[in-house]
Amino acid sequence: MSSLENKLGDLKILLGDIKLATNNFSETYAIASVGSECTLYRAELHCFDKETPSSEKGKNKGDHPKGHNIVVIKRYPSGNEWYGVEEFFTEIEMLTSIKHPNTVTLIGFCIEDSEMILVIENVSNGYLEDYLGNNNDMRFLTWEKRLKICIEVANALEHLHSEMEDQKMIIHRDICSYNIGLDENWRAKIDGFGTCVFLPPNQEDEAVYINWRGRPSYIDPEYEKTRKLKRESDVYSFGIVLLEILCGRTAFDPIYLKESDKGLGPMARQSFCTGTLEDMIDPILKEETSEFNFVLKRGPNKESLHTFMKIAYQCVAETQDQRPTMKVVVKELEKALSFQVSQRSKTLIFFIHMQNAC
Repeated sequence: MSSLENKLGDLKILLGDIKLATNNFSETYAIASVGSECTLYRAELHCFDKETPSSEKGKNKGDHPKGHNIVVIKRYPSGNEWYGVEEFFTEIEMLTSIKHPNTVTLIGFCIEDSEMILVIENVSNGYLEDYLGNNNDMRFLTWEKRLKICIEVANALEHLHSEMEDQKMIIHRDICSYNIGLDENWRAKIDGFGTCVFLPPNQEDEAVYINWRGRPSYIDPEYEKTRKLKRESDVYSFGIVLLEILCGRTAFDPIYLKESDKGLGPMARQSFCTGTLEDMIDPILKEETSEFNFVLKRGPNKESLHTFMKIAYQCVAETQDQRPTMKVVVKELEKALSFQVSQRSKTLIFFIHMQNAC
């Protein structure tokens, strides 16, 4: 670990600077707490200036050039059984090697005293999990916006699975609504790379056998049973996120846990097969809003909805070989978006025609 730490020395941030920015980790700056895993803070931090690095002559190592940035600070507690030094440096290594517009950007890190801290770009609209189950907040996420978020996450996963340099492949292993940030433009950003698994080129069967890690409501059932981890394990977890976005609740909402200890996935699979999945859709998507005395639906049209539901169902198939690749998932989600945009255009044309007729 020390060699990687030394290699990434220009990304080091002093603990004192982080404490200063957060007023010694005051709750005032806290924006989220992910169970016992980590606490997230949003603060204004003196950051490294890429054009004027702190190692420049006349500067002391660790001194930050003047300039303020709003960042997210992820503080991991020591002694956590799920996230330790190995996961911490795995996350740093992944974030410095993955370059994609839909993954978070690492600004710096701090491993000092007993602290392990990552500093990443600000996701000013929070994380997807913040919205699920909150009727007021979910109203910000129109169907079209939800589709775009899904497509962006899917594009990032396709990049990890099949578009890395030298045919390398990364399995994220912790895709969930906790790990999907939303920036100021509502662009999705995948986070939480600490438990990623890297597969070298020509890995036999593109799988690895490893003790399972994951959240109960998102974990691939085949991986959980057999320890066989494949790209399709990420596809399953992403399918659960699709269903969360469709239904407007977290996968572990009590309403789902009453039916299954695995939450939303098994319940949605059964509902799809019986033709009742539509009954589980977020009621907000079905609402109508009146503008200029003309009723416009904010929810999905039939083709868009059915295309989305079908690919979500395929993603959460019980076995890995039944699930689509992320390339196929991206294609189907883009099709769902095109149906929705086309319907919006037709509605707008009709509205203009009605206005002119008046």
